[in-house]
Amino acid sequence: MEIILKEDVINLGYKGDILKVKDGYGRNFLIPTKKAILATTSAKKMLAEDLKQRAHKIERIKNESLELAEKLKDVTLTVGAKTSTTGKIFGAVGPIQLAEAFEKAGYAVDRKVIVLKDAVKEIGTYTATLKLHKEVTIDVAFEVVAE
Repeated sequence: MEIILKEDVINLGYKGDILKVKDGYGRNFLIPTKKAILATTSAKKMLAEDLKQRAHKIERIKNESLELAEKLKDVTLTVGAKTSTTGKIFGAVGPIQLAEAFEKAGYAVDRKVIVLKDAVKEIGTYTATLKLHKEVTIDVAFEVVAE
């Protein structure tokens, strides 16, 4: 089944992408939740016209993402976590804690764009990937310390 995404869907694609998905996924989840529409010829023509009209806005958003990526290139965050005597964290450090650390550092980063490869359960230095735009990704180092 070929669909057009109406909004960004994590691990699938971005708004305006034309994708092939399994019939059940499209029919039972994406289309009923209004995250996608069927990619008919008329829908594709409307998408092309819409993208042509939004090209300036899309370029501005991409430039803002590039500027933020440039600012975050050399940033190293410090995240405090409650730990045991052996250095194990009670729970885990996730995107929510990293978003709060970015906010304290003065950067507006949404938690939904932060991707961690593995769960952070010990004190140490780690790397998080920020997917700021579909063409702009950056790796940011962060350190987890005991509170």
